[in-house]
Amino acid sequence: MEVLQHVSVTDSARTQSSILEQAAWISAFAALTAIGAQIEIPHQPIPFTLQTFFVLLSGAFLGARNGFYSQMLYLAAGAIGLPVFSGATFGLVRLFGFTGGYLMGFPLAAALIGYLVSVRKGYTWTLFSMFLGLTAIFTLGTLYLNVIAIHDLQQSIISGFLIFSWWDVLKLSAATAIYTEISKRFKKLPA
Repeated sequence: MEVLQHVSVTDSARTQSSILEQAAWISAFAALTAIGAQIEIPHQPIPFTLQTFFVLLSGAFLGARNGFYSQMLYLAAGAIGLPVFSGATFGLVRLFGFTGGYLMGFPLAAALIGYLVSVRKGYTWTLFSMFLGLTAIFTLGTLYLNVIAIHDLQQSIISGFLIFSWWDVLKLSAATAIYTEISKRFKKLPA
């Protein structure tokens, strides 16, 4: 009986440690996304930032569930008043403003990427997975921008999607290379 109690205590401690470790990684990627938002090239109506770079990495490293949680934590932090959105802004007005569709796409993209990279490994598959995640972000963002501001789908695609293509090819390439190299050397982060 004493052996069973010891095993139970050990399993409980391991589970608690795993939960704390996961929470730390979720928080770290939410913070990295916030930092990426502050690295900004001003542009109207949507600025160029590094947010999506960290969204891609959060999904790949944390997996579908925890990648999703990290981006939901990022959005929640901004919604409650922490200056985590681009330009150190915050609040529901920002969350539902011009960039709202993109922001709402972050958790979806992280979950999609996390799921896809768990199915298969390799540089090409990771690139494809992250490309689909970016496509999800830009589809939601562009459609939302069209509905709330531009009201011309062709102009919305030009202003909310195509203008970012060169910038996002760089982020996509860098995120894929970083994930591929680090995942060869280290065990996957807690998911």
